[in-house]
Amino acid sequence: MDMLAPNLQIIYQNSRADALFIEQDFLRRYLTGFYSTDGYVVLTAEKCVLVVDSRYIEAARKAHLAEGVEVREGSYTAALELIKGYKRIGVPYPFINLSRAETLKKEGLELVDCMETLKCAMLTKTDRELALIARACDIAEDAFLRLLPQIKEGICERETAALLEYEMRALGAEGVSFDTIVAFGANGSVPHHETGETRLRFGDAVLIDFGCKTQGYCSDCTRTFLFGDDKKHEKFKEIYAHVLAAHTLVQERVTAGMTGHDADAIARNYLKEHGLDKYFTHSLGHGIGLQIHEYPLLSPRKEEILQDGMVFSDEPGVYIAGEIGVRIEDSLYMKGGKAHTFMKKTQKNLIIL
Repeated sequence: MDMLAPNLQIIYQNSRADALFIEQDFLRRYLTGFYSTDGYVVLTAEKCVLVVDSRYIEAARKAHLAEGVEVREGSYTAALELIKGYKRIGVPYPFINLSRAETLKKEGLELVDCMETLKCAMLTKTDRELALIARACDIAEDAFLRLLPQIKEGICERETAALLEYEMRALGAEGVSFDTIVAFGANGSVPHHETGETRLRFGDAVLIDFGCKTQGYCSDCTRTFLFGDDKKHEKFKEIYAHVLAAHTLVQERVTAGMTGHDADAIARNYLKEHGLDKYFTHSLGHGIGLQIHEYPLLSPRKEEILQDGMVFSDEPGVYIAGEIGVRIEDSLYMKGGKAHTFMKKTQKNLIIL
């Protein structure tokens, strides 16, 4: 069998466990390069074994897996056999469910949390991971550009979301990063509005938060614009300009060595200078990878150090209840000690359809 890939060796060594027992789909994909809805990974000092049932065994054996990954057919029982003789078993809190944890404990195993080790490994992306995220960002932006001419008066939020998701799929996405948010008019004042049946009217503001996946890796983007200009949106336009300025300052000023708190403060302090910080009700950003919300976190309470290879969102927003919602979001990556955007195809100056 091939030697374990260096990242798998490091994960094992840093886990301080005798063996790792991983059941969660995104973590299995991270460790092995193979996606399935069910399966197990057992990682020891000598080997990494992916256990899948008969539905996946053929595909797994043909897949381009991480170096040193061995494939075996089986179920939970087969995976459990692989950790017999080991005592300290690394499992990913908080993703392991209570039932599974209790079952493993009944086998006489001591469970230790390996999620911190996995998180540290996943914090910085490889060139391959960055390329997949870049592709997901390209697809998302291209789909958005295809969507714009299809937005007509009377269309509802759900129909708009469906059209965008269709375009992302048509361009090669394997799925969406999360349920697409489409908010018309005052609905945009709810940061995570539940896309519904509201129909578009002339003069409405439109907020769309969307993303897609390429080989499991996510993109995340938000664009806010006007559907026609009824000359009643001077306040909206002023707020939009400030949100865009805060968004742009982040990309200009974030450098390696800053903390998530420092990055958040760039946008938050700018909005405070203009009396808008109290309407910025969420954090500046979050890590992006195989999950849409990963580490690092860019928030007033986080001190994680930003460094090259990290990917995260830049999404300042202003939300005035029942009236206005503006959010502008790009997916960023750190390289050469600075922040760079993946999103270069869609303009961020205010669009008026």
